[in-house]
Amino acid sequence: MSFSSTPARLTLLALLSATSIYCFYRSRRLKLLKLSVNANLIPQSNGHPDVSLKRGKLFFVTQTGTSKTLAHQLHGLLTSSGIPFALVDVKSYEPEDLAKESLVLIIASTWEDGKPPADAKFFANWLAESADDFRVGSLLLSECRFAVFGVGSGAYGDSYNAVARDFSRRFRGLGGNEILPIGEGDVDGGELDSAFEEWSRKIVKALKGSGLENGVSAEQSFNDGIGDEFYSDEDEEEEEDDLESVVVDLEDIAGKAPSKKSGGAVTQTNGKLSNGPKEMVTPVIRANLEKQGYKILGSHSGVKICRWTKSQLRGRGGCYKHSFYGIESHRCMEATPSLACANKCVFCWRHHTNPVGKSWQWKMDDALEIVNSALDQHRKMIKQMKGVPGVTQERLAEGLSPRHCALSLVGEPIMYPEINTLVDELHKRRISTFLVTNAQFPDKIKMLKPITQLYVSVDAATKESLKAVDRPLFGDFWERFTDSLTALRDKHQRTVYRLTLVKGWNTEELDAYFELFSLGQPDFVEIKGVTYCGSSATSKLTMENVPWHADVKAFSEAIALKSEGEYEVACEHAHSCCVLLAKTDRFKVNGQWFTWIDYEKFHDLVASGKSFDSTDYMAATPSWAVYGADEGGFDPDQARYRKERNHRPKP
Repeated sequence: MSFSSTPARLTLLALLSATSIYCFYRSRRLKLLKLSVNANLIPQSNGHPDVSLKRGKLFFVTQTGTSKTLAHQLHGLLTSSGIPFALVDVKSYEPEDLAKESLVLIIASTWEDGKPPADAKFFANWLAESADDFRVGSLLLSECRFAVFGVGSGAYGDSYNAVARDFSRRFRGLGGNEILPIGEGDVDGGELDSAFEEWSRKIVKALKGSGLENGVSAEQSFNDGIGDEFYSDEDEEEEEDDLESVVVDLEDIAGKAPSKKSGGAVTQTNGKLSNGPKEMVTPVIRANLEKQGYKILGSHSGVKICRWTKSQLRGRGGCYKHSFYGIESHRCMEATPSLACANKCVFCWRHHTNPVGKSWQWKMDDALEIVNSALDQHRKMIKQMKGVPGVTQERLAEGLSPRHCALSLVGEPIMYPEINTLVDELHKRRISTFLVTNAQFPDKIKMLKPITQLYVSVDAATKESLKAVDRPLFGDFWERFTDSLTALRDKHQRTVYRLTLVKGWNTEELDAYFELFSLGQPDFVEIKGVTYCGSSATSKLTMENVPWHADVKAFSEAIALKSEGEYEVACEHAHSCCVLLAKTDRFKVNGQWFTWIDYEKFHDLVASGKSFDSTDYMAATPSWAVYGADEGGFDPDQARYRKERNHRPKP
């Protein structure tokens, strides 16, 4: 068609006009949108910008509740600063929608082996797969500005905050613009709160346009992201403001300490001393342990009255150690010189409210002061039993003069550098010592002075199951475990393997357990069913994992049978779901068991300075404590008390 003709000219004119109108419309609309955003960023009468764009997303990745707590804290700060954000749990978020986001903040916890919590695995996998998929490209999140804060434990070494670091790397790999460097908080280092507060202040400053580290202001960052369409999330569900009130893990209590600006009574910041090593027990940890009934001694020790101590004070029976070894439960003090541990066992009955660590890195208290303080606090708790039904004046007086110390309250007592001095102080007072170690410090076991009875926790029989059950901090945990068992062979005093059976976790490893007997050749093997301590975000255990006493007896009989007479089932305490195996060639004399301890003889031997072994202070076991007796390990001189269970169904 010739452009000289009238129809052609009219067609061309119409086309040019339409194009001009469309371009003018697009230009005008974009300009209006930018002006609208700029106007929204102008400070209002209250001094805060009124950002009316799509709300940013504040994600939290949590296992125990730490990240959720911190996210709520940051959300409140952002809201008070006039910066609207939607609080989102990643487990309920569709990661495909990330491409629509313009501003994302993430608070992420790292769980076992540097992996994300179970609820965040889909989100993490999607992010990793997208970043590694060449078909997705590196511009998927080019319109998204983001920042990440990680919550983890520095005790885990290379896996420390691995999830947060990975999220940051993946977001950048997909084209995201990181507005602040990744922030990191160590739940076991005592600096989580201060690190998060500092990072939060930087976030607010950046979003209010006070200047980002890369020189890009918040206003420019918002304007650069404007497009033709705006995503609306007006139907977003309101976030939950009330956190559940439960027994918390150490990681759960993050963010609950008084802030530096709160004017609280805390004179130290998260246990950090102005000079020298930090304290093991931070103000937050102290508050939570005291809430559970612990008496904190100094900066790293603790004491707590046992329910069996109360029970025998009232004449209602003693614990399994009374049945197996003749300990007077009402005269037993439960304590520890180190609240820290190198494991985070799935069945931890303290719900991990204690610190963790692989070596001693804290301020150290004097052993004599620890012993004196422990005895003082223990006596105060015993005095509180005065007037309780069943507590006689005679038993109360005996309870005020403890004769035994169970160094097994919580944590890893053998970590305390002056453990030998502490044991000496107890023995000087003719207080016997039962020490439990989690088999991760073989060198400490070797240098330990004679104690009344040394326990090693054998929570699993294979490397894989031990890692799953104990969740150790050490990378060479299995080698440390086997070396610890081997170290028992050179101990001349009484040694014990303590097995905690957890159905579905370690009860099928009978052959492997027996193979471990040859390493340490223990005098005794205590086999006990796991105690269910209620629900906890740190543990997957339920009542289904708790074996019956019949299950524990069957396991004990089977493993004794495999020993071909080397070990036999000697005692039981049905109430504690516990059974004792003993070496027959040492502790069964003319058909009579000698599992009890002559405590006075032990103290005389220690005081003599001469070498002695476990047979030098053994005593005969009473018939009621022997395996298969009608009493089931219950002392007939005590009055059996059975609680009435009248549980009502929940409404």
